Amino acid sequence: MLAGVMTAGMLAGCGSGSGSSSASASSGGAASSASKSASSSSGSANASKDAASSGKSSGSLSVYTAFPEAEVEYYFQKFEEQTGIKCNYVRLSAGEMLTRVAAEKDNPQAALMLGGSTDNYINMEDQGLIEPYQSKALSDTPENLLDPKGGWDPIYVGCIAFACNKEWFEDKGYDYPKSWNDLLDEKYKNEIIMAHPSTSGTAYTVLATLVQLMGEDQAFDYMKKLSGNITQFTKSGSAAPNAVAQGEAAIAITFSHDGLQPTAEGYPIELSFPDDGTGYEVGACALIKNGPADEQENAKKFIDWMTSTDGQNLYAENDSFRVPTNSKATVADGLVTLDQVKCIDYDATWAADNKSTLTARFESDVIAAPEEDAK
Repeated sequence: MLAGVMTAGMLAGCGSGSGSSSASASSGGAASSASKSASSSSGSANASKDAASSGKSSGSLSVYTAFPEAEVEYYFQKFEEQTGIKCNYVRLSAGEMLTRVAAEKDNPQAALMLGGSTDNYINMEDQGLIEPYQSKALSDTPENLLDPKGGWDPIYVGCIAFACNKEWFEDKGYDYPKSWNDLLDEKYKNEIIMAHPSTSGTAYTVLATLVQLMGEDQAFDYMKKLSGNITQFTKSGSAAPNAVAQGEAAIAITFSHDGLQPTAEGYPIELSFPDDGTGYEVGACALIKNGPADEQENAKKFIDWMTSTDGQNLYAENDSFRVPTNSKATVADGLVTLDQVKCIDYDATWAADNKSTLTARFESDVIAAPEEDAK
């Protein structure tokens, strides 16, 4: 996959709430907002099915998304301007999105899933939660990034990085970490932040990367030691670099695009990549199986648009730092090329197949482990 991405000339820069393309919930009430949104949408979903049976088409689209709210609202507004279709969304971490779609299998409340790594989409595909759909715009996407089963559509790529607070490192006189073992240094006690692999696709990619790089037992021994330097396991991957931007930690382990996102607002974050190998994601979107029938065509229009050159040009326009999968789309200046990063041959299918086992072991061996085990 890496070779295909490099051949295409791509560059790498990789909480919940609810709202619409013009409104969103605050992070403080995120969980209750998302629950309220799902509950109140039951009636509208039934209304959508009634409308569909009468031949009517909705002027809106309901979406579960793992994109940061500020970023995704930009895309939804542009989509509405071009199509007249209004996007109503619930912001979830990738892991939460999978859990919600599975829980709503018999009565789906949304038509589209947007964002999050293909580990999650492969898992949902295996559970029969995805309605297969392939955009015509995928003809401009490298074949090795495509879903061989034709279920989900790839929309961006990104790799795992260390997002470092430049001012903290300058004040301490430290160099940026250059390997996974560098993060175990005692000087980083309570200065590292990452998400929880059970709720975050980002963090699960980190865990799966370490297992593929080191072997399972060695990777969990490493994670136990690393937990001694971690100040917090957040719910979503994008929350970690935001904490670094605010000076709450010195290093976030996150996708490169999320790590760079705060720099668009002037925060002093710079990236470092482990020279002993890092993993990466292919981000995706997909139709939810048996979602509101009168929104299906709208959802397909969004996927067509999001995989098109025009849709993916918005990454650079919006300073999202995502690498487009469409080979004709604009790539933002200043991103690190993949050939400058040592990426492992990340196996997303293996990661999806082993997710429940690895996250359960993470909970028992790392989170619930005695504090002295982290030393």
